[in-house]
Amino acid sequence: MGTTRRKFLGAIAGGASGLLARPARGFVARPADRKPNLLFLIADDHAGYVLGVDGNTRAQTPVLDHFASQSARFAANYCNAPVCTPSRQSILTGQLPHSAGVTVLSTALDESKPTLAKNLDAAGYFTAVYGKMHFNRPGTPGMHGFQIACTEDVAQKRWLHDVGPEHVPEGIRTKPPWHPFHDPARIWLNADDLPFPRDEAEMKNTWTAQRACEFLEAHRSDPFALWVSFQTPHSPFDFPIEDRNHFEPASFPVPEVGPEDPPQIPLIFRGLSARDKQGIIAAYYTSVAFLNRSLEMVLTKIDALGLDRDTLVVYMADHGYGLGQHGRFEKHCCYDPALRVPLMMRWPGKIAPGVVRDFTESVDVPPTLLDLLGVEPFELNHGQSLRVYVEGNRAPKPRQEIFSEYLENEEACIRTTEWKFVQCSGRRARTDGYITDNPTPGRYYRLFDLKRDPGEFHNVADQHPELVRKFSSDMLAIFRNTHPDAHQEPEKLTDAEAIDWYLRPRDAKPSLAA
Repeated sequence: MGTTRRKFLGAIAGGASGLLARPARGFVARPADRKPNLLFLIADDHAGYVLGVDGNTRAQTPVLDHFASQSARFAANYCNAPVCTPSRQSILTGQLPHSAGVTVLSTALDESKPTLAKNLDAAGYFTAVYGKMHFNRPGTPGMHGFQIACTEDVAQKRWLHDVGPEHVPEGIRTKPPWHPFHDPARIWLNADDLPFPRDEAEMKNTWTAQRACEFLEAHRSDPFALWVSFQTPHSPFDFPIEDRNHFEPASFPVPEVGPEDPPQIPLIFRGLSARDKQGIIAAYYTSVAFLNRSLEMVLTKIDALGLDRDTLVVYMADHGYGLGQHGRFEKHCCYDPALRVPLMMRWPGKIAPGVVRDFTESVDVPPTLLDLLGVEPFELNHGQSLRVYVEGNRAPKPRQEIFSEYLENEEACIRTTEWKFVQCSGRRARTDGYITDNPTPGRYYRLFDLKRDPGEFHNVADQHPELVRKFSSDMLAIFRNTHPDAHQEPEKLTDAEAIDWYLRPRDAKPSLAA
């Protein structure tokens, strides 16, 4: 551990300013009926397969791996939308994205929607958030139930004010400003594996962790619900100057591209060389290693304050990320790397450590937290409480499938242990930048036999029309049971036409082919 790192952890253990003596564990007197706390840690784009505890020997995540050993880890947890805003607002409201009313990146969550923070605030918790939340409007106190709303716009201004101008040592090459889609993909995806022009003490992750630690110090005697949201490892995969050359890019293999992949690879990625891809992967893994240390700061603080036994701590990501699988470096699709996300819950004495391999969805998280904390549940839940699992038991009726939707491309999927089914209207000229050779091909289906084809390379929909019909029927039932516009579904539509109708993003201006 370097000098800078020791200084960070010493400051966090000793107090927000680093000037207070380290408190003894359990020093806060707590009444027997005191509410448990919630610490909700969330990362952006952290794929479930980039974890040491998931069997990835290249991932440097020792803090998360240790945290997982103390937690119930849900190894088959899938997001309900492979894009930031819809996924995050789904987690916050307990509703699938099309019901929460947020299905595209730019949509702001309606203030009238129920949220975890609102329910916790009403139950007497002091609620706060530090970091990225994708609310798509300025952070103000009380927003969506957060008494402190230091969201990305507020945090950006305060961070820049606190850390001051950049001071990069001479001779160190750093990444340029991030201009996705304007610069070539190799630049905004950091194919040169360059650090952000700050040292670790000045990184936004560090600033966010320090603000969280100050909050914990100030509110250690109150029941609190604290969200700490890190932007890493989202592109351009930020990491500090100290982490430059952390990995050798050439040591990473370039994922295989399947025989059916080329036409659906977004045009923006077509010019990436094998060396570019290795550099992008190395930068992502370095950003994950930096995220791991940022989480360590907050976890060290909560343990140092003696709050660990009174606090339900959750770690998860909003969605996964593809690192070259199928030729893609993004989420925005229904392949497994974009859908499977970490989910861990720790509460010593209350949650049984172990690994849950049954399917779970991110929308299961809200009812679980409210259940465990003894807080009023949502009137509308599209997930189910995972309490039976965290208590060390097996669910009597485990979830048999997961559902996810990416309505920017008017597509949705159902995944079982054996099959992945994707249905796309093929009508929308998507506006997310990931255009392919044929932007509006018309309706198509994809069916992957995951037992024989775990990489999802061979579409066997034509060979199994009966399964296509079954999964289409199941998908339509999900939409009809959860969509707020179901009562307006036009009459006399075929199942396929009805699904197309539900796949249209109501919160975005339709962009249909002529």
